[in-house]
Amino acid sequence: MRRAIVSLLSCITVAAGLTGVCPAQAQPTDYPVKPVRIIVGFAAGGAPDALARIVAEKLTQRWGKPVMVENRVGAQGNTAMAAVAKAEADGYTLALMPVGNAAVNPALFANLPYDPVKDFTPITQIASVENVLVVGSGSPIATAQDMLARGRPGPNQRGLTYASPGAGSLAHLAAELLARSTGLSMTHVPYRGVAPALTDVLRGDVDLIFAQLSTAKPLIDSGQLRALGLASARRSAVMPELPTIAEAFGLPGFEAVSWYALMAPAATPAPIVAKLNEAASQAIRSADVAEAMQAQGATPIGNSPAELAAVIAADSARWSKLVREAGIQPN
Repeated sequence: MRRAIVSLLSCITVAAGLTGVCPAQAQPTDYPVKPVRIIVGFAAGGAPDALARIVAEKLTQRWGKPVMVENRVGAQGNTAMAAVAKAEADGYTLALMPVGNAAVNPALFANLPYDPVKDFTPITQIASVENVLVVGSGSPIATAQDMLARGRPGPNQRGLTYASPGAGSLAHLAAELLARSTGLSMTHVPYRGVAPALTDVLRGDVDLIFAQLSTAKPLIDSGQLRALGLASARRSAVMPELPTIAEAFGLPGFEAVSWYALMAPAATPAPIVAKLNEAASQAIRSADVAEAMQAQGATPIGNSPAELAAVIAADSARWSKLVREAGIQPN
């Protein structure tokens, strides 16, 4: 009893000089005490939404409090990220942030309504999704060597065309990086979404596309698409026979991987960030969540806030340089 009274008096004494310190320090120990929202900037059904829902379900089970996914579509995810950046920094509004919003859009948009570094606190990298270079099954391009022979500038060479779901998308950046690394003559054909872009590649109207492996694999397995290489540092466990772009084209270090991270508004208290990281990273590494993510073609990660910050910094430097050098403009 005496210890409790001393503790209470200490809190009152500190509060006299710094109002609200004790309640603020006590609050994170009870987190969460109400529903948590994960804001996704893309429509339901895609990879970002699916990954957010897998994590949300596991966190709901762990905490006994609802963790809900809210889709706010618009401006290539920028609308949703701006909403989270402006939300109260109490751990109850989080963002599912793709690599594009974290590391590409700051270089792509002149008046981005958020800063991924200044306005956010990293929690953990949820998963990465491999991208694969594919052509239609009727294409005369069967190998990387065929592509190099047909795409190099020269007499009677028309060059190559490549599709993407939009200017500044990772599919666009991957193809631009490949063109610059090999000297290939390649013309960008942007679409409004993955489905119409893939449709024209399947029909042979466009030569090639970098697509997420989870989307492309069923079409590869059915013989409608032909895979030339994986834009990853290592081969995929689900297609171990497929070489990486580095192997197929002789380009050491070539990598263009999509990834998704859990982020909180800047100034979220450190104890809450630590709780979020512990819960989310443990959920991501659990066997059932890993299996569910792998079914989506994703590789679970679950790293630390510092490791995620380093990934964002490295990819920001790499992709912003390409955006500037290639003069890439948003749709």
